[in-house]
Amino acid sequence: MKKKVIISACLLGEYCRYDGKTKAVDAVINKFKDCEIIPFCPEAPLFGTPRERINVVLVDNKNRIITDETNIDVTQKLKEEIASFLEKYLDADEVILKSKSPSCGLGTTPILDKDKNILEYGNGLAADMFLKQFPKSFIKDENEYI
Repeated sequence: MKKKVIISACLLGEYCRYDGKTKAVDAVINKFKDCEIIPFCPEAPLFGTPRERINVVLVDNKNRIITDETNIDVTQKLKEEIASFLEKYLDADEVILKSKSPSCGLGTTPILDKDKNILEYGNGLAADMFLKQFPKSFIKDENEYI
């Protein structure tokens, strides 16, 4: 049976980023070519591609996902999308996420204040949710392979 690996879709070459581009990483693609790859992007199905950028913003001591220009809180929508994905793939063996992403960043996502100043770096929303479901050793970002 093939190892099941969830990988951020943009790392696989899918054009799903907010700017309509990809961040394909050949080292990731090659490393897992013999595995069952499960592409993951919670933002594209909800908001389309291209789309308004989103940020992690600290609001009342909680990280919220806020659209960059229109200032809309999309945290709940994104949580529901991620939870729905997770329910289907609880048997995954490994997870590779996109660094710095407001959804997928693993300790590399800028956490902003309301004026868009960087307060610190932390996890994206999906990374936090994945960490609750999988052992930390199962979850990495593309920087582990480049």
